[in-house]
Amino acid sequence: MYTNKVTLIGFLGSDAEVRTNENRKITTLSLATKSSYKKEGKYIEHTEWHRCVVFGKLGEFAGSLRKGAHIMVEGELRSREYDSKKTNSKQTLWEIRVDSILKLDRAAKATPEEQEREDSPAENVPA
Repeated sequence: MYTNKVTLIGFLGSDAEVRTNENRKITTLSLATKSSYKKEGKYIEHTEWHRCVVFGKLGEFAGSLRKGAHIMVEGELRSREYDSKKTNSKQTLWEIRVDSILKLDRAAKATPEEQEREDSPAENVPA
């Protein structure tokens, strides 16, 4: 049995990029994850950037995501090779082919008037 599943939780570093390739829309996300470790008494933070590609209906939703969005993506780790014009050599690109996206952003804060209505006692309602 084989499995190739990746789960990432992070923040988008830029707005989603939507492109059309041979009548097929491809949405690319740049997702940042952070980790930290202690070295000589100081915490060192490390940010890892992940290229995520999304197709189909899910790609349409992903196209609406903006820089700073907090999301969780699940998918498959894939590699592909391409000829680099800069280095005149083959390069390997690693990316996540996304199966699902969960938006983790909190709902917008309620206005003071809405908050007051939520905090007030419920009206007498017959049981």
